[in-house]
Amino acid sequence: MTREAGPAGPDGGRWSRRRVLGGGALLAGGVALGAAGMSQGTWLADRHLPLSTGPASATVGNRRQDVGSGGLQVVWHVPTTERLVALTFDDGPLPQWTPTVLDTLDRYAVPATFFLVGSRVRRHADLIRGRLARHEVGNHSWRHRDLARLAAAAVHDDLRRSHDAIAEVTGVPPRLARPPYGHLGGGVLHAAVRLDYRIVLWSLQMVEGEFPDDPAGHARRIVADVVPGTILLAHDAGSANRQVALRGLDAMITGLRSRGYTFVTVSQLLGHPTGPRPGG
Repeated sequence: MTREAGPAGPDGGRWSRRRVLGGGALLAGGVALGAAGMSQGTWLADRHLPLSTGPASATVGNRRQDVGSGGLQVVWHVPTTERLVALTFDDGPLPQWTPTVLDTLDRYAVPATFFLVGSRVRRHADLIRGRLARHEVGNHSWRHRDLARLAAAAVHDDLRRSHDAIAEVTGVPPRLARPPYGHLGGGVLHAAVRLDYRIVLWSLQMVEGEFPDDPAGHARRIVADVVPGTILLAHDAGSANRQVALRGLDAMITGLRSRGYTFVTVSQLLGHPTGPRPGG
């Protein structure tokens, strides 16, 4: 019985069946060792991350934790059958932005929720002092850093500093927080529960970049996309293209009212009786 010739080897000879099987075993072993090495490398790298107190962790240390009321609500949308919408503005106050927004809201008697940046509140206090009676204020950090990259203690210091500035200038301590970019890290959660905040994100955002120089078209798009319980994100700061939304704010307000919608603050929306959840 003759031995079957195998495929050519790297030296031009032929692989025997035994050599092929042996090579396969070595390859499999190498893959396994490589995977183990990667796993070991990942574990070694993770050892250098401050997982117990860093941005990923929603706990700090192993002593008793100061966690306020002990629980935290995170909200994107409020399920309701009533035509209610909460209009929110982030990143202000800033000149040439916030006064325009406030003037428009005053004209239509529309309440909104402003997530304020503490350092800007300090610098531009006169823009909002005495103008927020119908509105609600929330905390949007001290300087609009990505809080999800910070440990709990640093996030708490940042939000606390902003909290104090907002309370001093507006006369109302904020009870809501919205982290910049909507980024939630463990440190953000821990700091928010310490401050007895609710975290408010959003279920619909202005899409100014899709409607350059077309405020009316942008307004029609937003009006069509709102559903009962929507938390709508806008900005009273930022790049020039965001002005598209502000220039179309009148049309958006009248368009939503023509569809039977009532504008409320976020807290009013949260306090409203909810209807059945979708699919339930």
